[in-house]
Parts: sequence; C-alpha cells; structure tokens
Amino acid sequence: MWWLYALLSALFASLTAIFAKIGITGVNSNLATAIRTFIILVITWALVLARGEAKGISTLSRQNIIFLVISGIATGLSWLFYFKALQIGKVSQVAPVDKLSVALTIILSVLFLGEALTVKTAIGAILIIAGTAVMIL
Repeated sequence: MWWLYALLSALFASLTAIFAKIGITGVNSNLATAIRTFIILVITWALVLARGEAKGISTLSRQNIIFLVISGIATGLSWLFYFKALQIGKVSQVAPVDKLSVALTIILSVLFLGEALTVKTAIGAILIIAGTAVMIL
C-alpha cells in the first residue's frame, strides 16, 4: 500500500510544480514560499485536530523533536531554493533536477541509516544522477 501513497505524492508534487510556476509569476519567491507554507500549516493542523492526533505530541521524545525540527529546517530551505529555481527556470527542467534528491536520499540512507544498497537500487540512483546531468548540461 505504500506505493499508492508514493504515487499520489508524485502526482501532487507534479501539480505543485505546475501550479507554483503559474502562481509565482511576478511574485517574490520567498513570499510565495511563505504563502504556500501557511496553507500547508493550516491544512495539516486541521487534519491533525480533526482526527484527534494532537494528543501524540506528549509522546514525542527529545530525539523526535530535534530531528523533526532539523527536518523542518531542511524542508524549508528546500522549498525556498525550489521556488527560486522555478521563478528563474523552466518547470520542465527544475522539477526533474529537484528529483536528484531521490538519488541523494539513497546514498545518504546507506551512509547514515545503514540501509542495504541493492544492485537494482544502485543502478536506479546512477541513472537518476545521469539524467540530472543531462538536464543540467
């Protein structure tokens, strides 16, 4: 079932790029990111509160909080750079290059999480890196 959520994520990420490119026209990219982030904040908290999931906050460990904060910082920086790239580049080039994050995640998951690297996954990462190089050059 994870793959269904992953496919939906890919679909909405694709729509995000298209809608963002249209919406960012003539707008400061940082302001556009702030507006987008506010909308995400409202929707996410509405969902958490509606489902009664906010009570899980009390179960968070110090490590959970630290790494969620760091993850939030990384997400924010990613979005700021993504919107700036969309503002000055073509969405058909920016979005695929942004997906280099997939190959980087594979590499980092092996280095930092000790996940196994299969031949199939390594080949996939190499192809993503090669495709990214083609898009940039």
